[in-house]
Amino acid sequence: MGRIIAVANQKGGVGKTTTAVNLAASLALAGREVLVVDVDPQGNATSGLGVDLGPDDPSLYHLLIGQARPEQALRPTAVERLTLLGSEVNLFGAEVELAGMEGRERLLKRLLEPLAARFAYVFLDCPPSLGLLTLNALTACQGVLIPLQCEYYALEGLTQLLHTIARVRRTWNPTLVLEGIVLTMFDTRNNLSHQVAEDVRGHFKHLVFETVIPRNVRLSEAPSFGQPVLTYDPRCAGARAYLALARELVSRRRSREEAA
Repeated sequence: MGRIIAVANQKGGVGKTTTAVNLAASLALAGREVLVVDVDPQGNATSGLGVDLGPDDPSLYHLLIGQARPEQALRPTAVERLTLLGSEVNLFGAEVELAGMEGRERLLKRLLEPLAARFAYVFLDCPPSLGLLTLNALTACQGVLIPLQCEYYALEGLTQLLHTIARVRRTWNPTLVLEGIVLTMFDTRNNLSHQVAEDVRGHFKHLVFETVIPRNVRLSEAPSFGQPVLTYDPRCAGARAYLALARELVSRRRSREEAA
């Protein structure tokens, strides 16, 4: 079974989608079969991978409510070995529609279990909230990767997210682990970026990835062209950083499996 990783942080604008898309693309370009599941109703991972879904196109929403099969909703992307399960506007109403369903917090888990065996990695791009969709992602995954912006309010809300992860572990997903924290939007010229990075590493130590994602124009431009930065500009600093993060993620997984 592939490793299912939720990319989560209820604070918006911290690089969740950028991390999910480019980490997935890095691993796919390295020869692994990878799936990105767009759990965010805004659909940024979907458009960022060059896929345009209308409200009638099979999507994650239609799978969750039982109106489509995975074979109808899984879509290839321009990156070989990278597959997308996309979202569109219908997902905005999913939390209300799913609220009355039995076992509503496990709907995504049941959906992904038969799919995960086909992929080495499954990345869940979560919405910027701690609602039912994020709860489903945390219940379905094995690890949580938290992008953390290197700015003043970086740690705001992180404690709440960690409490939510702990609650999910106690109640629905006892094997859930914190995959790690990745520092994003790092500006080498900004003293505050260095201070935030130092504070986070001092507090969370080995849980923080060594790789730091820089603030990079190419990373910001790539989604508007429907591409990961790895294909948009593979030589830019952002692309190199995500390739390094992918290597570090694989190395951590290998060490964890050897220890087990």
